[in-house]
Amino acid sequence: MGSDWIDAEGFRANVGIILANNNGKLLLGGRAGRKGWQFPQGGMLVGEDPTDAMYRELREEIGLDRDHVELLGVTRDWLKYTLPGKFVRRHSEPVCIGQKQRWFMLRLLASEQNVRFDLCDEPEFDRVRWVDYWRPVNEVIYFKRRVYARALHELGMTVYPAELPPRPRWWPKRWRAVFDKDLEGIADVPAGQTNAS
Repeated sequence: MGSDWIDAEGFRANVGIILANNNGKLLLGGRAGRKGWQFPQGGMLVGEDPTDAMYRELREEIGLDRDHVELLGVTRDWLKYTLPGKFVRRHSEPVCIGQKQRWFMLRLLASEQNVRFDLCDEPEFDRVRWVDYWRPVNEVIYFKRRVYARALHELGMTVYPAELPPRPRWWPKRWRAVFDKDLEGIADVPAGQTNAS
């Protein structure tokens, strides 16, 4: 272990963290010194287990430990997005063209006061807020929206076992069409699914 894992196609292995509170609201982190908002996420090291990477990133980015959360589920497979050309760092080897991510759904067991940003040298976030279930799809940078919608759809039943919250009426029709196409043929993951291999 020791360096980022970028596969032969140029996708960097990454874990994403969706943290729900007892009211079903989701934590969004405000990018340090910037306007953007996103879920906690981070790169996996070569040889690192996805679940171990998730707990490492959880601590580094928002200061929470294993005993602060309950693991509810994980996506069955990698969810990928390609970076727009202007974000690809062509001077680095190997070139990373995007991310492939395993997403984890967690429930916060501890107080929200345990969230902190000072456990790494360069904090990713400087603020957080709790939002309605589908709101992160609107808040995240545009090229991550499809992955967010897919992860929320796949893992949502672990938080809302009876029925997912309805998608917002204000979502543009083009979003709905694209997201629905992404979800064709994908069965819902059973609540408690945690196979992260």
